[in-house]
Amino acid sequence: MKSAVPLRWTGQAAASVVALTLAVACAAAVAGGLAASAEQTSPAAPAVEWRSYAGDLRNQHYSPIDQINAANFATLEIAWRFKTDAMGPRPEFKLEGTPLMVNGVVYTTAGTRRAVVALDAVTGELRWMHSEHEGARAAASPRQLSGRGVAYWTDGRGDERILYITTGYRLVALDARTGVRIRAFGKDGIVDLKEGVVFGREQQIDLVTGEIGVHSTPAITGDGVVMVGSSFLEGGTPKTHNNTKGSVRGFDVRTGRRLWTFNTIPHPGEFGNDTWEKESWAVTGNTGVWNQIAADEELGLAYLPVETPSSDFYGGLRPGNNLFAESIVAIDYHTGVRKWHFQLVHHPIWNMDIAAAPILVDLSVGGRPVKAVAAMGKQAMLYLFDRINGQPIFPIEERPVPQSDVPGEKTSPTQPFPTRPPPYDYGGVTADNLIDFTPELHAEALKIAARYKLGPIFTPPPVSRAEGPIAGFRSSGGTNWPGGAFDPETHIAYVPSFTSFPILGLLPPPSREFSDIPYVSGNALTGVRYISGPGEGAGADAPPRSGPGGPTATTNDGAVNANASPQGLPLLKPPYGRITAIDLDRGEFVWQVPHGETPDGVRNNPALKGLTIPRTGQSGAVGALVTKTLVIAGDPLATTGPNRPRGAMLRAYDKQTGKEVGAVYMPAQQSGTPMTYAINGRQYIVVAVSGGNYSGEYLAFALGRK
Repeated sequence: MKSAVPLRWTGQAAASVVALTLAVACAAAVAGGLAASAEQTSPAAPAVEWRSYAGDLRNQHYSPIDQINAANFATLEIAWRFKTDAMGPRPEFKLEGTPLMVNGVVYTTAGTRRAVVALDAVTGELRWMHSEHEGARAAASPRQLSGRGVAYWTDGRGDERILYITTGYRLVALDARTGVRIRAFGKDGIVDLKEGVVFGREQQIDLVTGEIGVHSTPAITGDGVVMVGSSFLEGGTPKTHNNTKGSVRGFDVRTGRRLWTFNTIPHPGEFGNDTWEKESWAVTGNTGVWNQIAADEELGLAYLPVETPSSDFYGGLRPGNNLFAESIVAIDYHTGVRKWHFQLVHHPIWNMDIAAAPILVDLSVGGRPVKAVAAMGKQAMLYLFDRINGQPIFPIEERPVPQSDVPGEKTSPTQPFPTRPPPYDYGGVTADNLIDFTPELHAEALKIAARYKLGPIFTPPPVSRAEGPIAGFRSSGGTNWPGGAFDPETHIAYVPSFTSFPILGLLPPPSREFSDIPYVSGNALTGVRYISGPGEGAGADAPPRSGPGGPTATTNDGAVNANASPQGLPLLKPPYGRITAIDLDRGEFVWQVPHGETPDGVRNNPALKGLTIPRTGQSGAVGALVTKTLVIAGDPLATTGPNRPRGAMLRAYDKQTGKEVGAVYMPAQQSGTPMTYAINGRQYIVVAVSGGNYSGEYLAFALGRK
C-alpha cells in the first residue's frame, strides 16, 4: 500500500510556527484516514474526472455519469463535507467555487484568504492547503473572498500543476501533488499580474492599490497557454475617467512568461479604436473579461466575454459604439490576435456585460454540422455564432430602440436581436408583466408603475426629476455569472435565469458648472446605488449627488420596500427564477420551469391568504449541472419548509420534460455551480453552499453504500 500524502501548509504561511505545528499535529490523523479509505474501497470502474471549472474548456457543465438518476436522486446522502471557516481570518459567506477532481483529488479555493485546498475525493479529508498572505494588496482588491476555483494542467509525463489567481491579482503555480509553489514559474512560483496593467494613455497602475482583480479561474490549453482576464469593483458605481483598463493576457504555463496581451479597449492602430470617438479610449476604463474564457483546442481559438466600460449607465464622454465592450471576441490563443467579434450591445449604458461564460456547442442545423458558440447574459437572450467565422447561426436583426434624452448622451439607433431562440425571461418592464395574483394587486401595481417610465429592453435611463424611471434592463438578472449548461448528446442548452430590475434615474450634479453632465442615482434590487458620472477635467470626478432617487424596488425574493410594492409583494409576476431548455439545432424552447421554492415572504403574505399560488421560483444566480439523464441545480435562497429545517433544496429535473424528479436538503442555498465525478464505482455531486448566516461549505452527495 502506498504511503499516504501528508498534510502540507504551503505558501508564506509555511514559515509560521503555528502552521508547522498544525501540519505536524494533523499529519498522522490524515495519513490514517487516507490509508483507511484506500483499504475500504477498491477500483470497481474507471474514474470519471472533472478537470476544468466547467468540466472542460467548452464550458458545457456536462458529465455522462448516470449512477445517480431519477429513481434514486431523492435518496442521496452527504458523503463528505468541508467547512471553509478556517481558511482565512474570518468565515466566508459567499462561497462561489466549483471544484476540480483529478487523479482522486478534489482541488478548489476556499475562505476569505482564497486558500487552495486539495481534498481526498472519497472522504473529503484535507491533503494540503496553500495560502498567500498579501496584506495591503489583498485588502485593496476589488474582488475579494475565495473566488470560483482553480485550473489544472499536466504535460502527461509527471508534471502536474494547479494554477490560481490570488485576491491581490497574482498568478500562482503549485505542484498538484504537494501544494508547493513551482519555483521555476515566474518569480519563485508567482507572476505579478498587475505589471503591465494601465490606465489613461499607458500609465502603469500602482502594484499595491491599483484597481484590478478577478474571481474566475485561469483557462489553460493542453499545449500550455494560460489565459487570464480582469475585473474591477462590483456594482454600478465606477467613475467615468481613468479607471484601470481591462485586458486578457496569455502566459506560458511552464515559465510564466507573458506571451501576448489583448486590449479590450483598442489602442491607436488596433482594430476598433475608431469606435471610441473623440479619443475617449484614452480616458475610459474597465471593459474587462471577468467570467470564464472558452477555448477550442482544435481551432486554436479562445472566446472572450467582454463587459461594460466605465461608467456603467452613462456614456456621454465615450461617444461611439465602444468596441469591444459587451462583445464576444474570438482570438488566436497562441498570439492574442483577433479573428472575429460580435457586439451584443452597441454603446453600452445598461451594465449588461456578457455576464455568462460562452459555451462551445457542436450542432446539426438544417442537416449540416456546425461548430458554434453560444453567448448569453443579462438580456435573457441567447446568441449563436459559427465559432470559426462569427457568422450568426440564426439571423440576428438590428432593430430600432428607444433613444436617450440625457444631455450629452448619444445612444445607438439600433441594437441586435436574435430571431431564434426567443427571449427566455422578461425583456424590459411593461404593464403585461406586473403582478396579477388578484385584480386588486394588479391595479395597485399599475398605480405604482404609473410613477415611472416603463419600457422594453434597451429603454435608456432618462434624466430623473422626481422618483426615477423603471428601466427595462437586466442590471443583475437574466443569466448571470454561473451561466448555462449544454448536453452534447441532445444539443439542448439548459439556461437558468432570474427576474430582476433596477429603478434608475440620472441626476445632474449639484455644481452649475457641470449642470449638463448627469449622475446616476437609483435603487437596485439589492440596495440603493448612487453612481457618479464624469467630473472636472480629464481625471477627476465631481462629488456624486446622493439626493432622493425614488422608492426602492422590490426584490423578487420577497424582500420589499412598501413604497414600490403592492401589499409587500414583488412588483413583477412570477416566475422569479426559471430554467429553460432550448434546442439549439432549431432555436426553439423544449420546456421551461420555475426554479426554486416559493420565497417565505410571498408564500406567507396575508394578501394571498386563501389563494393557491403555484411555485414561483426564486430570484438569484445559480448554475446547472447536466448528466446523462438529469439537470441538477439548487435553490438560490433559503426558505422554511413544512417538513424540514430552514434551508434549501438541491433539485433534479428530467432532461427531456423538465419534471422535477427528486430533491435533497441543503443547510443553505447553492452559491457555486455543482460538479460531479465518479471514483471507485461511486458517483459524487459536489456543490458549494453559503449565504445569510451560513458560512461557506462544500457538500458532496452520493448514494448510500450497500
